[in-house]
Amino acid sequence: MSPQPVFSHFASPHGPAWLRSPVGLGRAAAVMLGVVIASDVLAIWADLTMSDVSGALADGGISADLQRRADHADAFYSAAGYVQSAALVAAIVVYLIWFQRVRVNAEVFNPLGHSTSRGWVIWGWFVPVLNLWRPRRVMLDIWDASGPHGSRGSHGLVNGWWTAWVVGLLAGRAGFTEYRNADTAQEIHDAVRQVMFADVIDIVAAVLAILVVLRLTRMQNQKAYEGPLPVGV
Repeated sequence: MSPQPVFSHFASPHGPAWLRSPVGLGRAAAVMLGVVIASDVLAIWADLTMSDVSGALADGGISADLQRRADHADAFYSAAGYVQSAALVAAIVVYLIWFQRVRVNAEVFNPLGHSTSRGWVIWGWFVPVLNLWRPRRVMLDIWDASGPHGSRGSHGLVNGWWTAWVVGLLAGRAGFTEYRNADTAQEIHDAVRQVMFADVIDIVAAVLAILVVLRLTRMQNQKAYEGPLPVGV
């Protein structure tokens, strides 16, 4: 018989908090982030195809073959964008369910160690401007509450993930805005290169996000079986 977690329920100031295993959701979130990485690789392939064709057009190339390549590149670019968006939406849903689970667990571990209300676990990602820093704050509170007794641990992995996420987010928005406003082949070429940079950074962010998910899931699972810190220690 497997050992049972020592923690089960605690009256958190943020609402009722029950300890529930994050392992299944953590694995699912990691898998979905892997799907995001695969979609980003496809998007980079489409970026390279579009960049090559738009560069040739910007250099003055005109031929029936080049026009066929341009039509193919445009269709491929659009399809890759849809795949990328679908993968991201699916990953966001699973990730946020996991994020909510580990936040409630963290309230059991340390009910007073959270600087934001539970609602910000979800809404913090969608409120403009606040979404550039609020989710990181929520994550750090969860991370500290889930660490070994008496130890905050390093925030390096979380900070690295969040830096890559914000850079990729801002670069992606700038690139897509530039692409929508592009009128010439050269402008399209430059915009696609910007989008490709964002896609590369997005892969880095997704890899780091997987590491954060797996590490935090393991921390919470281990702490649940260790139980509360003995009185006097």
